[in-house]
Amino acid sequence: MSNTIYGPEKTPEEIAKIVEQTENGDQKIYPILKPGDWVGLKAGALSSTLIPSEDGAEVVIGYGMDTPDNFVFLTKQHLETMDAKQITQEAFTNLENYNTDFEFVGALNNKALASSGNDFSSERILSKTHMQKAHTMLEAEELLVSIPRRTCMMVISRQADEETINKFAYLHNHTWNDDSFGNAPITNALFIIKGGDIVGHIPL
Repeated sequence: MSNTIYGPEKTPEEIAKIVEQTENGDQKIYPILKPGDWVGLKAGALSSTLIPSEDGAEVVIGYGMDTPDNFVFLTKQHLETMDAKQITQEAFTNLENYNTDFEFVGALNNKALASSGNDFSSERILSKTHMQKAHTMLEAEELLVSIPRRTCMMVISRQADEETINKFAYLHNHTWNDDSFGNAPITNALFIIKGGDIVGHIPL
């Protein structure tokens, strides 16, 4: 297996340093959404499946730490010194405590919400509390959520009018195809949220 935790090839010494950094407890672990073909999976990154597919996964959840030097994904090597259940519990607790707010989107006649621009904006779809806030603000029982790329989130009611849904899908598609911001792609699909939880998805 190649010595790649994330990005370029790393020497055993560099990997040892990264593992040491992530063991001292100073850095917070967060869940990080990635596409099913994410290169980190082949390098042994820890992950769980969010959207399964016939040949593996469409979307996975990786687990990463913000170290002083760079952003580091946990690998199976970390399980030698860290408990997998503890890793996931800590990651989701930190995500729950990571504060992001929704704003109404004027371009969609305030029938949509945006919560974008922060490191874990897209991951906040995994926070039931955050998504319940969207239910309340849109007065909607079911939501459609767009997280085409990291740091991006837009939400509308699933019962929104056709024009709003079409504009929403257009904006999702535009962001999905726009590499100019340098934020990594997640998925070309809309998530269905009910009661704050993901209950399905619609591939586009």
